[in-house]
Amino acid sequence: MKGNETMLDFRTSKFVLRISRDSYQLLKRHLQEKQNNQIWNIVQEHLYIDIFDGMPRSKQQIDAMVGSLAGEAKREANKSKVFFGLLKEPEIEVPLDDEDEEGENEEGKPKKKKPKKDSIGSKSKKQDPNAPPQNRIPLPELKDSDKLDKIMNMKETTKRVRLGPDCLPSICFYTFLNAYQGLTAVDVTDDSSLIAGGFADSTVRVWSVTPKKLRSVKQAADLSLIDKESDDVLERIMDEKTASELKILYGHSGPVYGASFSPDRNYLLSSSEDGTVRLWSLQTFTCLVGYKGHNYPVWDTQFSPYGYYFVSGGHDRVARLWATDHYQPLRIFAGHLADVNCTRFHPNSNYVATGSADRTVRLWDVLNGNCVRIFTGHKGPIHSLTFSPNGRFLATGATDGRVLLWDIGHGLMVGELKGHTDTVCSLRFSRDGEILASGSMDNTVRLWDAVKAFEDLETDDFTTATGHINLPENSQELLLGTYMTKSTPVVHLHFTRRNLVLAAGAYSPQ
Repeated sequence: MKGNETMLDFRTSKFVLRISRDSYQLLKRHLQEKQNNQIWNIVQEHLYIDIFDGMPRSKQQIDAMVGSLAGEAKREANKSKVFFGLLKEPEIEVPLDDEDEEGENEEGKPKKKKPKKDSIGSKSKKQDPNAPPQNRIPLPELKDSDKLDKIMNMKETTKRVRLGPDCLPSICFYTFLNAYQGLTAVDVTDDSSLIAGGFADSTVRVWSVTPKKLRSVKQAADLSLIDKESDDVLERIMDEKTASELKILYGHSGPVYGASFSPDRNYLLSSSEDGTVRLWSLQTFTCLVGYKGHNYPVWDTQFSPYGYYFVSGGHDRVARLWATDHYQPLRIFAGHLADVNCTRFHPNSNYVATGSADRTVRLWDVLNGNCVRIFTGHKGPIHSLTFSPNGRFLATGATDGRVLLWDIGHGLMVGELKGHTDTVCSLRFSRDGEILASGSMDNTVRLWDAVKAFEDLETDDFTTATGHINLPENSQELLLGTYMTKSTPVVHLHFTRRNLVLAAGAYSPQ
């Protein structure tokens, strides 16, 4: 037993119990009257009793929060301030195309579109009171290509479908057929043009899902012949002979468990059982760097929404923050008591969330590496995380089939979505946060009404020091739809910029 990691956890860290003062007095009196000194010593030595004043909790309230390897989180753990607001968007003028103008006038509804544009612009100019200072962590400068991409994004945004209970998104499912290599990870670029799959045969495959084929940059000798001043230099450097729908990236020596595209679509990250994270160039389709730091399997990796930084988590129980140009991690997030299964950046890039096999979710501050939130309540290892687009909420999914919703600012669970019958392996909010999509090993995609789930939150209840929550028992009312696949576990979900859902998984014949 001495070598067992779980035993070591129990012996070196105290199990946390949250008890009201009255209950604690009763327990103490009972044990002292019965002369149960032995038990009382164990209680004092191995339990951390977090006493609160006021009414004890109901069984349902306690059941909602228990389940983690080390008991509940101490209330102190969720008290520190978190800047969950979004950073100000850079100001970019959106040039109106002539054809856009004419097209709108023909349809006879130019009035509708205009105010929407202003609202999108004005929303980002005001500084969010809950946002971190713009320079709290150094973020990369925007390149011209990034600005062009932002403009494309804004144009797509005007064509975005407003989702709601009466207007559900269509779901486009990419099924990997004959994936006898064993599909273990999927990612889709933000503009939905590329899809990557990580496989158990240690390959990474990249597909183009648009008619545009994937091309590599020409060899150095050919590049020197190109006139660098020409307008179409970016076209000329591409080698037409290499055009294909699929590229296979070789380099890992174990199953690939995580994949993530950079926001500018120039790079792809992959993490593997071989203990490394690799950075691939999507210009040359070769491996640029292998980051070695985890000595054990790396279960997940993700790029920051601003690029440059990325996070990885693995079997060694820690998550690491890296920058693409450093070969060693910049931060090490240590505290989980078991594998870190999934890692996600907050939309403002100042925080990282990790989900672990110790059945807790932690939120870490990128600036100093501190743990600023611990969320307990899942009854099994956590396999999926996603932040709401406004940065205020976090949704988590686990092997218990439940999706839990958390208010980051207050550090409290605010909802529980029951319906899946197996591990929830993917979660995504729609682009405006109206709908939460969850995908599971039970071969279904479910859509939940996120607006309704978050709207009834009474902040006065929150401020009560006990952290009691009354979870509404209405998760069936929040379920907007369930979509079965024939026999395909849903590994990944993605909302396009126009709010179409893309889902992916490998067909597994029964």
